Amino acid sequence: MSHERILIVEDEDSLRKVLKLQLEHAGYEVETAEDGIQGLESVRSRPPDLVLLDVMMPRMDGSEVCRRLKANFLTSQIPVIMLTALGGLKDKVAGLDVGANDYLTKPHSREELLARMRNILQWSRLQRQANPLTGLPGNAAIEAAATQRIESGAEFAFLYIDLDHFKAFNDYYSYQAGDDVIRWTASVILGAVAKYGSKEDFVGHVGGDDFVAFSTPEHARAVAAEIVREFDEKVPSFYSEEDRERGFVMTTNRQNVLTKIPLMTVTIAGVTSIGRVITHIGQLSDIAAELKRYGKSRPGSVVVWERRGD
Repeated sequence: MSHERILIVEDEDSLRKVLKLQLEHAGYEVETAEDGIQGLESVRSRPPDLVLLDVMMPRMDGSEVCRRLKANFLTSQIPVIMLTALGGLKDKVAGLDVGANDYLTKPHSREELLARMRNILQWSRLQRQANPLTGLPGNAAIEAAATQRIESGAEFAFLYIDLDHFKAFNDYYSYQAGDDVIRWTASVILGAVAKYGSKEDFVGHVGGDDFVAFSTPEHARAVAAEIVREFDEKVPSFYSEEDRERGFVMTTNRQNVLTKIPLMTVTIAGVTSIGRVITHIGQLSDIAAELKRYGKSRPGSVVVWERRGD
């Protein structure tokens, strides 16, 4: 039985009910919306795993709904299948141009719909599979994002985001508390990109407390600064009142010596493609690793930018 949740946005009442019954019978959890505006509200309140989106609807048509979903970084990764009675090539291209992942012409068979849904959901799972804790794309997707930017020749910025003193927090407060911090950090990064980046930006989870983001040189500084601001403002809430007030955790190290561990901070290494030829993601990793080492030698949260093209 699948636990994946499907949102059907369809103004025709009878078709909406038929689709809901078909998908529930196939094992999906289903929610419905009667028009585009209601559909957007549903996605924002509880993001689904996939959206079945009618094109011709009152108040806001499916094309505009899809365009808005794909323009918002927080919802851009939700796959969309457009449903329409317009079967011409021009209409299909128009749907794909606004970011739809697939296009199905009415009337369609139940078998074809379910097959297309399975394929897209499998693809979507693979994008998240490496890091189920955060739901962010893992290493394969990160490498693909880097390769696409390198091969395009367009200028880009690469951020490597790493937490300081996380292991001590994890050991002292529990692994569950550590998982909470990792999930929250992912939301901080996504929020910063949504606020200051663009829909082409990318956020990935390398693993543990390591994250990456791709942006543009003109947006990346604001994104990095926002991550630091939000992290420093909210991370004390994960500590006890006593630890917050004194600004550190008292714990024993491996030699059983009582040690003061500062509250968690974040180090961000920033690299741009300006003024250099980058041919492989390994180059980005090497430069970022060197910058990160320097950043971690400094107290507090810090953003360290490479001097070249700075």
